[in-house]
Amino acid sequence: MVSHKCNTRGASKNRLSSSDSVIKSELTSRDGSVELGEPPVTLPTVGTNLTDLALKRKRVTVRELGGCMGPIWSSYFSDCASVIFMVDSANICQISSSCIQLLSVLSAEPLRAASVLVLFNKRDLPCTMSLEEIKSLFRMDDIIASATQPITTLELSAHSGQGLQEVLSWLDSAMTK
Repeated sequence: MVSHKCNTRGASKNRLSSSDSVIKSELTSRDGSVELGEPPVTLPTVGTNLTDLALKRKRVTVRELGGCMGPIWSSYFSDCASVIFMVDSANICQISSSCIQLLSVLSAEPLRAASVLVLFNKRDLPCTMSLEEIKSLFRMDDIIASATQPITTLELSAHSGQGLQEVLSWLDSAMTK
């Protein structure tokens, strides 16, 4: 999950948490302004990492929260204006648990007005379900209809970088709201 937080100095901070380190590393190591090249080396996040991103309209700091920190994610929710929640669409065994985590994030009082991006990653792998199938399993239509937040869904391939520009554009747009 990535969330954007404005601090008192007018700069912005973002939070990113997920059990999937590849996409987190993809977002935090590629700012979209350079050639994609080879995918970055990734390691699972244990704890939290801070990374600066240069967007079109401003510079932001991303706080990456490891999936193992799920039980304490809520301690990072205050003052968040946007959230990116990442789903490993290649791991069918984690789909239901990811959905439960997403519902928990969406029901958190500090995030009631946050812009939310649900990002389905690893779309380049041959073993992934179609986007329609995974959205159906997630019951995205029901979640979107009942959520208080505006929710956008996108897909991404961390390996090829496909979809990364759309994610960065969404984040840039969310930062200006």
